[in-house]
Amino acid sequence: MIDLHTHTIFSDGELIPSEQVRRAKTLGYEAIGLTDHADFTNVEHILNCVTKAKYLEELMDIKVLPGIEITHVPPVKIATLAKLARGLGAEIVVVHGESPVEPVLPGTNRAAAQCSDVDILAHPGFITEEEAKIAADNNVCLEITSRGGHNRTNGHVAKIAKLSGATMVVDTDSHHPSDLITTSTALKVAMGAGLEKDEAKQVLENSRVFI
Repeated sequence: MIDLHTHTIFSDGELIPSEQVRRAKTLGYEAIGLTDHADFTNVEHILNCVTKAKYLEELMDIKVLPGIEITHVPPVKIATLAKLARGLGAEIVVVHGESPVEPVLPGTNRAAAQCSDVDILAHPGFITEEEAKIAADNNVCLEITSRGGHNRTNGHVAKIAKLSGATMVVDTDSHHPSDLITTSTALKVAMGAGLEKDEAKQVLENSRVFI
């Protein structure tokens, strides 16, 4: 399992990084992204904290990717914040997409899709084929999520990703230890989005490029 989108106590998660990483390791994780919710008010604090978790890599034999999830930031400012995060040591930059269960500003999906400093557009809701094609052109991955609520549009995201040629990844968006999943469950999440088994396996493999 390679999970590129999880949260710790440095935003609204429940665990400190060491416990998050340890629990992930016991589930067979090969890599985990620590991507707490960020805007311009807390990005320095988050990255100052989670980048210190790199020390766990050799001790626990798991790749730790410090990063952020740009969350509810006005679309016009997403590229600026993503670039700032890179400069502060973010190895993974996620943008909180236009999920149907939150009042995310319209234009967020497009702004993330066209930003070269963004790696993943998380739970992008009813993303359009045009937006997905922009994401494909900029190597921004579209997320298939196991998180309740956000996963309501997984089927739509998978369909649009296939039409546009956009790369998909499966993530948990974990906030609680029980949100972490095994590779077997991740495969079911991808297949539940309407992908054939071989397609689902490939989606899980797509995350490997980040490690």
